[in-house]
Amino acid sequence: MRKSGVLMHISTLNGDYSIGSFSDEAKKFVDFLSDCGFSLWQVLPFSIADECNSPYKSYSAFGINPYFIDLKKLHKKGLVSVDELNFYKQNTPYSCEYERLYNERIPFLIEVSKRSNEKEEIEAFIKKDTYLEKFCEFMALKSVNNNLEWNKWQNFDVDPDVLFGWKFIQYELFTQWAEIKEYANSKGIEIIGDIPIYVAYDSADLWSNKEEFMLDEKGYPKLVAGVPPDYFSNDGQLWGNPLYDWDKMKKNGYKWWLDRVKHMLTLFDGIRIDHFRGLESFWAVDANETTAKNGKWIKGPGMDFINEIKKIAGDKLIIAEDLGEITPAVEKLVVDSGFPGMRVLQFGFLSDDDNPHQMHNYIKNCVAYTGTHDNNTLLGYLWELQADKKRTLLRYCGYDNENWEGGYDSIVRTIFASSADTVILPIQDLLKYGSDTRLNTPGTSENNWLYRITEEQLLSIDKNYYKELNNLYKR
Repeated sequence: MRKSGVLMHISTLNGDYSIGSFSDEAKKFVDFLSDCGFSLWQVLPFSIADECNSPYKSYSAFGINPYFIDLKKLHKKGLVSVDELNFYKQNTPYSCEYERLYNERIPFLIEVSKRSNEKEEIEAFIKKDTYLEKFCEFMALKSVNNNLEWNKWQNFDVDPDVLFGWKFIQYELFTQWAEIKEYANSKGIEIIGDIPIYVAYDSADLWSNKEEFMLDEKGYPKLVAGVPPDYFSNDGQLWGNPLYDWDKMKKNGYKWWLDRVKHMLTLFDGIRIDHFRGLESFWAVDANETTAKNGKWIKGPGMDFINEIKKIAGDKLIIAEDLGEITPAVEKLVVDSGFPGMRVLQFGFLSDDDNPHQMHNYIKNCVAYTGTHDNNTLLGYLWELQADKKRTLLRYCGYDNENWEGGYDSIVRTIFASSADTVILPIQDLLKYGSDTRLNTPGTSENNWLYRITEEQLLSIDKNYYKELNNLYKR
């Protein structure tokens, strides 16, 4: 079945409190998708962001980012006053205010938790999920140890108020999100989540499951994750995440991983598995290296593991993020899995070579993007593309006018007309925004994950235009 959708992280949603949240604005965005004829909303990981604001290296693969709590919903429950709502209002609607959030939001939510009259329900909710329970304990222990990494902890007496505060936060997050997902599904919108393939060393996942990772006798990583030099970086990308001990995982039936997939499929209608190629072979770098240049490929779990995922997923959408250095073995794994891989329009015209990212090569079983969260916006990409390649792309899409900016719609129309079963556009590309709204630049740590949309911007998008495209190309 042909479908289309929009890629937009929760943090990008408009609202009044420094970052997008599980608010009524999320429901209004669902209404927008429905009015445009879209049927998919793809989000990025819900996990707590790291010091660079990235959700791909988090304290937990199971917990949700506290910043996504809708303060207005807490006000409606009588837990937050009008004065407090006014105090926490943002200074700008155009970017996430991470520094303010980091300093203010969690202490405030822990204080709010003391006002809750749902303590029994909250405790029962957390107790049902061992991973959430461990995550709350982990965060409470970090609190009494000045937020040091778990291997430097010396104090193991948690503050009961802080521990309950984290339980309250997760309860509210899961409750608020369930309401939004139910609303989206009622409007015919399915939500696609995102699983980062790796977890952080300083995480509840590793802290409570050390035997699942490649660690030395002192509990430090022997090898860490990354990718070799590629389109995004000449030095490769040294992610630094600990690597899984897949042989040990296989012996217990991949329990931690499969529990993670089950968890994600309760939150979402489908999922994208980030860095899917790492399931065939993964790039392993000595933990002492400063770049990812000097690494080696190590075999991953392959179809043995993927078959277990398929048993859990059933007919739910699983997207294989098969970008990067792709070998015939990775291509075979994607085909054997039956999962749709990814095609990115921007990668199709960087050279003169015929390649899978050019739209005439799209197969039905793929998800086609104008760009991902790691790419420039489509307009920014066009602006920076070499003149000869720009002309080639525009001619490819049936546009011959010298005014290249007028060819934007031809590019969008061409990807909608492609044979790909699913087409997804980042929200910035619906708005025709430039590189100043780019969400993330891999290999850099500054000015990422900041972009937010405003209500006025969302309302400026021509819904009838996208409805016509979806109707015309049977999406």
